[in-house]
Amino acid sequence: MLKRLTLLWTVLRGDAWQLWFALRHPNAPAWLKLGTALIVLYLFSPIDLIPDVLPVIGAVDDLVLVPLAIRWMLKRLPPDIAQAAARRRSG
Repeated sequence: MLKRLTLLWTVLRGDAWQLWFALRHPNAPAWLKLGTALIVLYLFSPIDLIPDVLPVIGAVDDLVLVPLAIRWMLKRLPPDIAQAAARRRSG
């Protein structure tokens, strides 16, 4: 589990930081907080679309679905929040 989270964090680092800053923005929409909570719940849930018992394929669902979900939410952010999060992330 720790290896999976380490690899996932390496893949997601940029988008995860941008999502973190967007969540902390005072005008962050409620759907963003709910969506982030659901992503975290999916990550730590023992129930996956593809069971982790399968050697390589088991982790692929996390490595594909989680980044896609984060990117999807970031693309739907209000412009002012997206710009503020991008500024915070870059410097």
